[in-house]
Amino acid sequence: IRLRRSLDYPEETAGRRMQTEFVAVPPFWTIGQTIDYMREDKNLPERFSQIFVIDPTFKLLGAIDLDQILRTRRAVKVEEVMHETRHAIPATMDQEEAAREFEQYDLLSAAVVDENERLVGVLTIDDVVDVIQQEAEEDLMRMGGVGDEELSDSVLSTSRSRVPWLLINLLTAFLAASVISLFDRTIEHIVALAVLMPIVAGMGGNAGSQTMTVTVRALATKDLDIYNAGRIIRREMGVGFINGIVFAILIGIVAAAWFRDPNLGGIIAAAMII
Repeated sequence: IRLRRSLDYPEETAGRRMQTEFVAVPPFWTIGQTIDYMREDKNLPERFSQIFVIDPTFKLLGAIDLDQILRTRRAVKVEEVMHETRHAIPATMDQEEAAREFEQYDLLSAAVVDENERLVGVLTIDDVVDVIQQEAEEDLMRMGGVGDEELSDSVLSTSRSRVPWLLINLLTAFLAASVISLFDRTIEHIVALAVLMPIVAGMGGNAGSQTMTVTVRALATKDLDIYNAGRIIRREMGVGFINGIVFAILIGIVAAAWFRDPNLGGIIAAAMII
């Protein structure tokens, strides 16, 4: 059966990703009739692992695997050996959520149904792999602050998409500079602080990038929600505090030995923890 309906659904939904070619039979057919149908019909999909069972209104009743067909006698009716399709995917489901269904339940294929539980298509693991790759690329692009730009985009279009993120980075840089300016007289007297400040700032940025990466991944996999946000925040604060102590001791010892000033080492160590 071929249904040309995938374009009826919004982009990035299971309905847009589904294949509209599938094999479906009524429940009163026998296994022998089903096998003969597959042998004689030349318009079947090139590859399929399941045969779906539907009623006259195309409502999904169940499915039967090809290996089950091969092990069953020809006289047995399809409805006697079919199994319930527990993981039918709504056509309007977001493609990323559909991919998560495949990952969670180790699916090779899944029926796609409309709002009336009628069979409209099928999603396969090949379709889902494409979705996973696409979503991973989008998450990576967002982490870099470059959005969904393509290599074929014009110079002006690419520039416009990057300006907002660069502007945010510029504002945060001015904020950091304003804090440093409060200690300009101290820096004038202790030149070593100017040498060591980039180390502290760089380590802080690296720690922030690690937290951001973990958080973005948790958001992408739906592991982070309103119920566990507090626990994850406390966890990241604890990790940051422990790592801060470890590297504070290290940089404090190095700074004290380098500039032969224990007080300077203590100041830099305290800055690293903060």
